Amino acid sequence: MTANSANTSTTIFRLSPLIRITLLSLYVALTIPLPFLAQATAAPTPPSLLWVGIAIGFIGLYAVLTERVIVNDQEIQVTYPVWVPRFFRKGWTLPWSEVKQIKPRSTGQGGLVYYFLSKDGKAYLLPMRVAGFARLVNIVQAKTGIDTTDVRPLAQPWMYAILFGFTLLLLLVDAWTINTALTLS
Repeated sequence: MTANSANTSTTIFRLSPLIRITLLSLYVALTIPLPFLAQATAAPTPPSLLWVGIAIGFIGLYAVLTERVIVNDQEIQVTYPVWVPRFFRKGWTLPWSEVKQIKPRSTGQGGLVYYFLSKDGKAYLLPMRVAGFARLVNIVQAKTGIDTTDVRPLAQPWMYAILFGFTLLLLLVDAWTINTALTLS
């Protein structure tokens, strides 16, 4: 979404829908069978408590996935909707004039993430899972003058598409598991 006024252009980048749907579906696939299995096996944890935990976890995951990146002529900002408590996800704002460089860091899995380094030495993680990442990187280059030709997203869309496919298969196994648990109880 872009809003234009006389001298200011604001662009909002949201998390990629493919990433959001994949992660929410995976969460559901991994947790939904638990209350049914607890009931079928007479586990000491009551299914109702598991349902409450699953609901709280889903809301927490959904809150994390509502991240927005807002860029305008003055700054880049990572923010969350007002219903997400600040103690849970804080966000940050960095004026373009304060960006000193973009520094790559390797992850534990061998990938690369990028941080904005500010003039006062603070590091801010470049949001890499937004829809329109290439456009975001072009804006960063235009606003900071830093060469971003080597900045690539952490995971490619095809990786999430494969994960989503396997999640759908897991949901089929979940349906069988739930059906079996219901017939045993």
